Amino acid sequence: MIMVTQQERLNMLEIAFGFYGLKEWTGAGQSNPEVEAFFKELGYDYSDDTAWCSAFVNYIAKKAGVEYSGKLDARSWMKVGQPTSNPKVGDVVVFWRESVNSWKGHVALFINKEGDNIYALGGNQSNMVNIRAYPEYRVLGYRRLS
Repeated sequence: MIMVTQQERLNMLEIAFGFYGLKEWTGAGQSNPEVEAFFKELGYDYSDDTAWCSAFVNYIAKKAGVEYSGKLDARSWMKVGQPTSNPKVGDVVVFWRESVNSWKGHVALFINKEGDNIYALGGNQSNMVNIRAYPEYRVLGYRRLS
């Protein structure tokens, strides 16, 4: 299995940063067409009212030409690529949400670790694309795509 190169991880980050600051639209019946495009690229017809972190990472990975889960649940990324305990900038990071045993989660691209926090670039982070800190104890795993 060929692992994603540093250049391919940087390509993913470049694509993701191109959406930095993109926000959901609020209000009944309103949805940001750029967020809807993430879903449509994967064959789904959803609005930005649907959790879109996995749709965003799928879109980025697909556009970069690397493997992707094709699914909308964040934990689906735990089956993509290879696990790594030494993440590099641009690797996928999967977090649990509500509880470690819940089906819920969040997926983003690893940026940095500082102290007990993991900084990740992702979509649907406070309803937008940005870099946000998450407590390290919420990490389910890091994945290096191939």
